[in-house]
Amino acid sequence: MNSCVFIISSLLLLLLVTTTGSQLVAAGGNDMKQCLDDERDALLLFKAPLHDHHEHLSKWTAEGDDCCNWKGVTCSNQTGHVTGLDVIGYWLEGEISHSLLNLTYLNILDLSYNSFRGTIPTIIGSLTELRYLDLGWNHFNGTIPPEFGNLTNLQHLHLNSVGRCRVKSIEWLSHLSHLQSLRMGGISLAKQNHWVDVILSLQKLSDLSLGGCELSQVMYPYSSSFLNSSSSSSIVYLYLQNNNLTSSMYRWLLPLTSNKLRFLYLSSNMLDGIPKYLGNLCSLEYLEISNNSAAVKFPDFLNNLSGCTSLSLQELSAQGSQFTGSFSIEIQKFSSLMYLYLTDNHLIGSISEKLWGLPRLELLDISFNNLTVPSTYHLSNISYVKNLDLSSCKLLGPRFPKWIIQTLKNLTFLDLSNTGISDTIPLEFWDSWPSQLEYLNLSSNNISGKVPDLLSKFDKDYSAIDLSSNSFHGPILNVPSTLSILNLSRNKFSGGIAFICQIVDGFLEFLDLSHNSLTGQLPDCLWHFKYLRVLNLGHNNLFGRLPPSIGSLIQLQVLYVYDNNFSGELPLSLKNCTGLISLNLGANKFSGDVPVWIGENLSGLYVLILRSNNFFGTIPLQLCQLPNLQVLDLSMNNLHGSIPSCLSNLTSMLHQGGFPQDTQYFITLGGLNIIYKRGTYVDHAMIEWQGDEREFSRTLKLVKSIDLSSNNLTGQIPNEITNLSDLIALNFSKNALSGEIPQHIGEMKKLLTLDLSRNNLSGRMPSSMSQMSLLNYLDLSFNNLSGRIPTSTQLQSFEPSRYNGNKRLCGLPLTKKCPGDEEPEVPPLIGKGEGDGEDTDDDELWGWFCIGVGMGFATGFWIACGALLLNRQGRRAFFQFYDSFKDWVYVKVVVFVSSFQKSR
Repeated sequence: MNSCVFIISSLLLLLLVTTTGSQLVAAGGNDMKQCLDDERDALLLFKAPLHDHHEHLSKWTAEGDDCCNWKGVTCSNQTGHVTGLDVIGYWLEGEISHSLLNLTYLNILDLSYNSFRGTIPTIIGSLTELRYLDLGWNHFNGTIPPEFGNLTNLQHLHLNSVGRCRVKSIEWLSHLSHLQSLRMGGISLAKQNHWVDVILSLQKLSDLSLGGCELSQVMYPYSSSFLNSSSSSSIVYLYLQNNNLTSSMYRWLLPLTSNKLRFLYLSSNMLDGIPKYLGNLCSLEYLEISNNSAAVKFPDFLNNLSGCTSLSLQELSAQGSQFTGSFSIEIQKFSSLMYLYLTDNHLIGSISEKLWGLPRLELLDISFNNLTVPSTYHLSNISYVKNLDLSSCKLLGPRFPKWIIQTLKNLTFLDLSNTGISDTIPLEFWDSWPSQLEYLNLSSNNISGKVPDLLSKFDKDYSAIDLSSNSFHGPILNVPSTLSILNLSRNKFSGGIAFICQIVDGFLEFLDLSHNSLTGQLPDCLWHFKYLRVLNLGHNNLFGRLPPSIGSLIQLQVLYVYDNNFSGELPLSLKNCTGLISLNLGANKFSGDVPVWIGENLSGLYVLILRSNNFFGTIPLQLCQLPNLQVLDLSMNNLHGSIPSCLSNLTSMLHQGGFPQDTQYFITLGGLNIIYKRGTYVDHAMIEWQGDEREFSRTLKLVKSIDLSSNNLTGQIPNEITNLSDLIALNFSKNALSGEIPQHIGEMKKLLTLDLSRNNLSGRMPSSMSQMSLLNYLDLSFNNLSGRIPTSTQLQSFEPSRYNGNKRLCGLPLTKKCPGDEEPEVPPLIGKGEGDGEDTDDDELWGWFCIGVGMGFATGFWIACGALLLNRQGRRAFFQFYDSFKDWVYVKVVVFVSSFQKSR
């Protein structure tokens, strides 16, 4: 007891002395802390050529106070000299001033995460007091100055992603004997022979990052003396990812490893296995070998790691690593393993009970494999597993796996999506994790039944629920207030949606209730959702007006209410949602003028769909101010007036490429405060395509279309519309347009579908239309067109009905001949007389050609199909690919067929 009192008293006395001393230094050292004039001027010259977009350096002025108080500047308390310049992430843009040469006492120079450009000044090599230098994540070019070799006091040199820089020679690195951390990711070392020797000369180096340095292209990574070297590496962190390395690299990797190595990153290479010496690194805690392109047998991989590494390894990250074979029971040797990521491999077989015997396992992700999970395990309570991802594995059953409920009592993260469950959820499931569950994904199964009151569940911040694509029914009752993701789409839920007003904690980012049978009005409580980015209520039976509080959704990117019964004018507050990129209000009963503020305020839109409503008035010219717009659909309304010629200002329809931005949401890992999954919302849109309504999803960002059909538009088609050279679909049908088809419409060479039917267009079809070689759908019926249909492969390939209702139109494919047309005489076959029955050489050649084609097709067909029939993994991968990209394939096939027809 007395000793405790003595220790506490001593600590208090030490604290008092330290605090008093600090105060005395601060009080008596103010005079010495004033920065020097020449160093202040050097800082002002450093600032002068820079664009300070966020005004971080706004107080750096000649009339300002002591520069030692400036943001990003540190001075010595004793001398007043500037010792630190740290402007990390200030968004500065420009070149580095040579005035830094006057800051000769700098210990720390951190210019990372900015937009500095130009060459890296060689004068930095004169700042010999530097201990920390970070120029990473900028836009420099040229060479890394070899003068950096003069910085003999340097302990940390970080040049990751400095820009398009190269290294003439890395010999200068060997002079930095105090270097502890070296990061050169993204700088090519392809011509740096003997670079391994240089690294081994740095005896204090503990952190080495050479990701993306083209190490596979180095001819001689080490010298002949390297093999006899007795140098011992002190590296603790080793990053070698994204270098296209093959297993030949293991020869020079050996001396860079030792029992000091704790973290090893080998991802995005071409390794077909690992050597046994990696299994003898007794301090290795983290091994990342994800996204390797060479096949590796998983049992062999574990066997080579099964030395003392199996006792120290805490995390194995091997997503997308082409692992094959069974889920080996060798895994039971890795007694320290806490986190195991094996998603997106080719593992087969059943998950052994041995896996659950790992005493420290907290996270298991074996999703997207060909693994089967037994319906029952004979396990006792497993208290350590918190995160379980079995997505796209096969649960044997198809009953809901009760062993999860009975044994995994401490789960915070559970993903059983697309696992073949066809069952109701046992009631005890919802009571098994009273409040600790943060993420639940049961999507893409055939689970039925009602969802109980979830208010007392999921009370962790940023929790997520995904029950989409099932057969749940009944009303949606109470939901937690802390949700960040709620996806209940594509079920059979009914009733109102007032429950969303319970989500009051402001974390909600993603809300998808589409494709249900929900009714009622959208409640006016949306001001809670300051971070909501996706609101999808489409394909329900909701009605009433959009509430004014929708304008509170200042982070909203996607608003989808397609196919409901909403009515009234659009609320003016919606113009506050300036982050919108997709606005889909189609198939409702909205009315009023098309708001001008859509073009004035929502400049980020790439999708604007107002089709099938009751909008009236003219098309506002302000819509022409939307530079990213790719899909404009105002069809089936009551619009009148002319088509604005300024639509040619929609620049995204002029240039190649699709909309680049994705709407992402993030799933944090239970208890670890790191991002576990990054989800991307796939936007959807129903678009009139070649006479039918078609849903686009994954390929929507490649679609560029204008649909103004089924209105009361008058006047001529603007000639300027033909400037939209990247447009693939144009529909002006069912209006009252007059005049001629623009003469240069053939310049729209990427058009796949063109519908100008049921108007009052007159005159001849422009001859330039013969150049539209990709055109796959054309309808000009029921106009007043006249003259000959231009001759081309495409225009004659359409059904005559596409030209019907134009009485003065003639020529193929119509049966009506044009004036002057005569029946062509069929010329006699050269070299073959009347009644000549002998086969010519050409006939024989053609016959053999047909036989060859037939045999080639049959052989190729059965090779491909046989491979799919015999290879389960290949069959699964093929059909997953087909399902995911069917829209993309559809569009590309249309383009290919059209191009092929032209070439013939």
